[in-house]
Amino acid sequence: MKHNKIFTTAALLLMLVAAACTKKLDEVVPQSSISKDQALKDPNAARTLYYGTYGLFRSYASTFYQLGEMRGDIWVDGLFTESVDGGLQNLYRHNISSLNVPFANWGGMYNLLYNFNNVIKIIPQTPLPDAEKTRILAEVHGLRAYVYYTMLRTWGDVPLNTEPVETLTNTAATYKPRTGADSIMLQVKADIAKSLDLFGTATPVSTDKRVVWSKLATLVLKGDVFIWSGTHMGGGAADFTTAKAALQEVRNLQGANLNLQANYRDIFDPTKKVNNAEMIFAVNYELQQAQLTFFGNFSVNSIQANTLSFAQAATPTVASVYPYVSGANRVGMNQAMITRLTSGIADQRISNTFRVMYSNAAPFAIRGVMLTKYLGTVAGTSQIYNNDYPIYRYADVLLLLAEAKTKLGEDPSAEINAIRLRAYGSGYTPFVSGSQSANMNAILEEYLREFIGEGKRWWALRRAGDSYVYANTNTAFLSPSSTAKFLLPLSLTMLNADPLLKQTAGY
Repeated sequence: MKHNKIFTTAALLLMLVAAACTKKLDEVVPQSSISKDQALKDPNAARTLYYGTYGLFRSYASTFYQLGEMRGDIWVDGLFTESVDGGLQNLYRHNISSLNVPFANWGGMYNLLYNFNNVIKIIPQTPLPDAEKTRILAEVHGLRAYVYYTMLRTWGDVPLNTEPVETLTNTAATYKPRTGADSIMLQVKADIAKSLDLFGTATPVSTDKRVVWSKLATLVLKGDVFIWSGTHMGGGAADFTTAKAALQEVRNLQGANLNLQANYRDIFDPTKKVNNAEMIFAVNYELQQAQLTFFGNFSVNSIQANTLSFAQAATPTVASVYPYVSGANRVGMNQAMITRLTSGIADQRISNTFRVMYSNAAPFAIRGVMLTKYLGTVAGTSQIYNNDYPIYRYADVLLLLAEAKTKLGEDPSAEINAIRLRAYGSGYTPFVSGSQSANMNAILEEYLREFIGEGKRWWALRRAGDSYVYANTNTAFLSPSSTAKFLLPLSLTMLNADPLLKQTAGY
């Protein structure tokens, strides 16, 4: 079977408006599918192929979120007003087995990798200007590294494929065994190195929307990856030192266009996307393109909005504050987590991330929480969920750098205190460096508060080390006797479809 269409989707051009790095969008001819021959002849077709990768990447944002967040401790057995979302419950309860497999078929990510491989192979052969080709390849090598890194953390060994599939003669040609995690990590690091090489020496900070991959994103990914390999794959101090250097390179660029936003809410404000100083790379959502709706289960339906209040009183009702929000409330925080996050000195991250909901009738009992971070804007009588979804932002740089320093036995207090100053204001209690475990626990507490709803908590716990996972997880769901659950199993359908695949160890 000849694959002569390299990207076919009705939403292929969704990113054209958002990706303002291109100065000639008016030259791009809308098309529903792009053939290899078209891309090789027509620079506009080649650009359409390139932009399509971002449109496809966006379709995986919910998967990235769930993989990085829902197995952590934020949403475990919380209070909610409707029936539970069973799939998300299985993740936070770690109710996972060979017969109960989340994210079958590798979460569909090989479709994404297939398109990255096509771009990497085809773009050099197109009539695009050389500088544009180089930039595109730098971006896509970074994106591919991010996806393979996510897969490595999720499944460990995964099939490695860095070439486009152009011709299939039989089913057996699709069979591919799992490649060892060490080799996958080598590929991730090779893609990172290639991305940085292609980006070259310049490190400009975009003054537009940060919705295309950049050299800064590759450097942050490098820090993330090398901390992981230093912790879990034998890299030790050498890898932590490499991570620190990459993250310090980004921190050295701190200035007007790269910094923590003074107002935490401004990070996510859909009206303040242009030159958002904190954002490094985000998945773009816009009206008439796509909306960030996958957080509907963290909202509330329109009927209950009239019977729930944001204070232990009859008013204000949820409906009076958010009259056009309509979702569900199938995931929540438990009382212990609510108390932990809302007690003590006021933290602007918490007040600008979620709001506690109460019954609006005495005795005004707590009913749950509403995630307000991504509620977007109002257009007429509709709620428009047009927040961008962050993959990396400057707060990541600071906390990852604090991690690298901690694991090298150095003092991370400067980075932790920068985060705390923004969160609490000038009256905050400065952090003083202590033991390595005390420093790591302080970092993890900031991760918990800083990134709610951003798909970071589970990865932060895992990257810190196994003992930190157990210390922050209900032992009824995950304990030292269930270490296999750090990685996900393969479904029986996957194993039956490909005889070369082997089940994840422990399942």
